Amino acid sequence: MSDAKSVLKMIQEKEVKFVDLRFTDPRGKWQHVTFDLSLIDEDAFTQGLMFDGSSIAGWKAINESDMTLMPDPSTAVIDPFFAQTTLSIVVRRARAAHRPAYNRCPRSIAKAAEKFLKSTGIGDTCYFGPEAEFFIFDERPFRHGHEQGLLLHRIRRRALQQRHRVRDRATSATGRRSRADTSRFRRWTRYQDIRSEMLAVMGDMGIEPEKHHHEVAPSQHELGFKFKTLTKTGDAMQIYKYVIHQVAASYGKTATFMPKPIYGDNGSGMHVHQSIWKEGKPLFAGSGYADLSNMCLYYIGGIIKHAKAINAFTNSLTNSYKRLIPGFEAPVLLAYSARNRSASCRIPFAPGPKGKRVEVRFPDPGSNPYLACAAMLMAGIDGIENKIHPGEPMDKDLYSLPPEELKDIPQVCGSLRDALSYLDAGRSFLKKGGVFTDDFIDSISSSRWAKCMPSSTRRTRSSSRCTTRSKDAEARQ
Repeated sequence: MSDAKSVLKMIQEKEVKFVDLRFTDPRGKWQHVTFDLSLIDEDAFTQGLMFDGSSIAGWKAINESDMTLMPDPSTAVIDPFFAQTTLSIVVRRARAAHRPAYNRCPRSIAKAAEKFLKSTGIGDTCYFGPEAEFFIFDERPFRHGHEQGLLLHRIRRRALQQRHRVRDRATSATGRRSRADTSRFRRWTRYQDIRSEMLAVMGDMGIEPEKHHHEVAPSQHELGFKFKTLTKTGDAMQIYKYVIHQVAASYGKTATFMPKPIYGDNGSGMHVHQSIWKEGKPLFAGSGYADLSNMCLYYIGGIIKHAKAINAFTNSLTNSYKRLIPGFEAPVLLAYSARNRSASCRIPFAPGPKGKRVEVRFPDPGSNPYLACAAMLMAGIDGIENKIHPGEPMDKDLYSLPPEELKDIPQVCGSLRDALSYLDAGRSFLKKGGVFTDDFIDSISSSRWAKCMPSSTRRTRSSSRCTTRSKDAEARQ
């Protein structure tokens, strides 16, 4: 649908009963509010629909809670999971009453990042292609504790124990992995039909599906869809998560995008492919290392330089740092390489210039896709503007480097606490063009600092930190 009239026509043709407006909160959760058709007309698309912003964590106080949701008619699609025919529409931006924009709306921040890219003259289009992994469990009993920082799922323990026993018996001299630790592509599993249905429903909801397969860990999976521009990628990732959760539930199972749900095995990452184009031409192709342009190298340099600050957006959960530890194929080392999956920035093979891109491997699917992609783009732009060279590539297997070589390679943050500290100290590149604001960064930092503390001290110290950060914000103004 391209405009309001097209949407209203669709509502009549499909006999739609309700319209569901969907938007993303700062945590990355897809929120929604459902409206009766009596409230949906052309004015709803130009003037917006009112809702209570104080009900969304980190948005508005109760004394200034009136907000409007502005629907994006191009995102209209029938939701296949509701009993009553319901039209789903993504909100193009949320705004406070009587104000043109709202600086805490993640989708608006993504749009601002794309606008800033154009304003620099570097390029006019940026493409992102996330590969988000997830687990499917038969049940979800859990035990929670601050020291653990993770859910302990009772999944098929005997199968998991057997896998480790067989792995221990595998002979390293053969250079081959045991069958229990086998390739993701050889597995014939009972999840085939579930994944196929997920991919089919995604296609019905407007995502261009590409593939699906089992991943390395038991009960771990990945689906793929075609790359898109930054904001459209955020929209697609929210549909991706929604469909996976809903289809899994219809089979009596639970899907999770938690980065590290199982201790002692691979976690779930969200490897993000990205590139910049101008006037229909790819700008990352060149004659340098791995056929890259200098612009691409500088983009990588910006990602590596600011990685610890953008960890606060790309790895935004305390559990994210249970995944970002040495081993289990975790990309903790800030280096780049062609086709080398042990580096945090990989240059995938491409048969031609249009396929040249960089794959950033440390993000995880627990992040807010709008904020994570916007933060990476801003880091890359800063690298291009300041010609930050990433240094020499690392074509070795970084997982097997001796300590004397490892000590000179920088690493991602080891905790959310560290990431928030780096974000606070190195936020300037994010604020260019007004893309991210101090108000938003302070707000997101305050809410996440609270999660870094033991529950007994969260309330007191969070209030103190909020007061301190508010004073800092006033000082900056």
